Order: sequence, then structure tokens, then C-alpha cells
Amino acid sequence: MQSKVQAKWIRMSPRKVRRVINEIRGKSAAEAVMLLKFMPYAAAREIEKVLRSAMYNLINHDRMPISESEAGDLKVVEAYADQGPTLKRSQPHARGRAFPILKRSSHITIVLSDV
Repeated sequence: MQSKVQAKWIRMSPRKVRRVINEIRGKSAAEAVMLLKFMPYAAAREIEKVLRSAMYNLINHDRMPISESEAGDLKVVEAYADQGPTLKRSQPHARGRAFPILKRSSHITIVLSDV
């Protein structure tokens, strides 16, 4: 049984999110939560929320509930961060010019499966 969870429009660059996502891909859910808890990146907090949501959905909401003791058997099957819409702003510069500021956003997707 699988659980797919998405967090959309996270105001963080997908490049920064991907460096954290790459660390947890393929690991067990319990190990991934422990890794995310002690990572110094801001993206780790957002990814941890998504991962915990996927775990909760698989344990409590799906048709075939599994016990809390079996929660340690959950595995991160897929984890990726896609680019969301970009907010375009401009920074005034000398001689009436304007330089662009791109405020990027991400869509985080995590798929958990029981082993």
C-alpha cells in the first residue's frame, strides 16, 4: 500500500529543497525523520512535515490500517521537488535600470510504501 503526499507552493528554491530530498530517498521513514530533524537546512523542516503527513495517512486513513509498530517498516519510495510558479520582482539600479529578482517556489512530493 502506498501513500502519496504533496506540498505545493512552498516559498523555497527547488534547488535548495532537492539537496535535502536526495538524502532521504530510499531510506526508511523513521530514519528519514531522524535525519531531517538534525539537518541545518530550512528545507528540512518543510520536508519533515510532508513526510510525517504521508506516514499519518498510511497509518490512519487508508483502507488497510497498519499498527504503530509496523510504522517502522515504511519506506520512502519516491521523493522529488518540482519547480512551482516564480514571483517576478525588480530591483532598481543606477541610471533608471531595473534588475530582475526571481522568487522561486517548489512543489514537494513524497511517496511512502509499506515494505
